[in-house]
Amino acid sequence: MKKYLKIIILVVITCLITTLFINIYMIKSTKNNIINEKEFELLENVDAILVLGCKVNGNYPSLMLEKRLDKGIYLYSKSNYKIILSGDHGRDEYDEVNVMKNYLLESNIPSSDVFLDHAGFNTYDSIYRVKEVFNARKIVIVTQKYHLYRALYIAKHLGIEAYGVIAEDVPYKGIMLKNEIREILSRDKNFFKVIFKPKSKYLGDKIDLKGDGSITNG
Repeated sequence: MKKYLKIIILVVITCLITTLFINIYMIKSTKNNIINEKEFELLENVDAILVLGCKVNGNYPSLMLEKRLDKGIYLYSKSNYKIILSGDHGRDEYDEVNVMKNYLLESNIPSSDVFLDHAGFNTYDSIYRVKEVFNARKIVIVTQKYHLYRALYIAKHLGIEAYGVIAEDVPYKGIMLKNEIREILSRDKNFFKVIFKPKSKYLGDKIDLKGDGSITNG
């Protein structure tokens, strides 16, 4: 019995050390690609600003998503780069991307400059589709800091030149702590996922970012 207990303890300790190593490595290997607004303005030849989706409440973005959209609006005002909004629109009754787009339209961003990725069901899919569907090779990702490390790591290993600009955290410590804890496991999962680089389940026709973003409405 003691022998099996030692094995279990050893496995648990090994898993914890591996998890800690992956998280430290992912953060350290991407932190230099997180830039501020001034550094953003110095970038050239950016294909698009990618705003990653999250929860919506009916026809309104959650506060966390609102912070991401506000940052995307600000970056657009400084650059006029095309914006890709990537989120979950897998059901008629739940639609992140059109809620996101309507929020941008209310800030007078033209529909033609906003492209919707309706199949951004997770961070990996969002970034994989940015490359394979929208043919973007240099992007700026907008999300909260805890999420940026993983997004940038995925982009790097999919061959995309990516920079991250931090969206503000929401003022609810409980929510942010929950997200941070969940992110630890998500980083581990994506660390191994990018080794194998599986195709996103939904791809479809190529979309030209030099065209009119309104063609992605739906």
